[in-house]
Amino acid sequence: MGSDTAERDVTENEQVGDGQVEDTRRPAYGPGRVLIFVYGVFAVSATARASVQLIRNAAEAPLAYSLSAVSAVVYAVATVALAHNGRRMRRVAWVAVTFELVGVITVGILSSTHPELFQHDSVWSRFGAGYGYVPAVLPVLGLFWMWRSSPARIAQT
Repeated sequence: MGSDTAERDVTENEQVGDGQVEDTRRPAYGPGRVLIFVYGVFAVSATARASVQLIRNAAEAPLAYSLSAVSAVVYAVATVALAHNGRRMRRVAWVAVTFELVGVITVGILSSTHPELFQHDSVWSRFGAGYGYVPAVLPVLGLFWMWRSSPARIAQT
C-alpha cells in the first residue's frame, strides 16, 4: 500500500460527539483479510475440538482439554478484534494475540518437558505440532500485522 493511500486512510476520519474521531477506514484488506480468515478457521476448529474433547472425555485429560477451550476463546476474540478498526478493539487484539503467543510458548515448553501433564494434545501442545505449527506462527504474524497496520505508526511515516 502506498504512503499516499495510508495517509489518506489515516486522515479520512469523521468528527463525532465529544471531540472523538470515528475511524472510517476499511477494517482489513490484503494480508489482513487472510490473517483474519485463518484466525476464524482456528476459532471454529479449536471450538469444535475442545467441545468434542470436553463432552466425550473431560476426565481423561482435563488440563489439555481445558487449554483447548481457552485457545478456542482466544482465537474467537482475536478474530473479532482483528476484524475491527476501533482503538479499543485494536487493544483487545493486541492482548488476545500476545496472550496466544505466551500460551503457545508456555504450553509448548511444558508439553515437551513434562509430557505427563499432557496425556492428550491440546491445540497448543508441542507448539501446535498437531496443526502444522501454525499456532506457533500465527501470533507472530498477527502481532507483526497489527504493528504494520497501526494507524499511529502509519501517521508518523
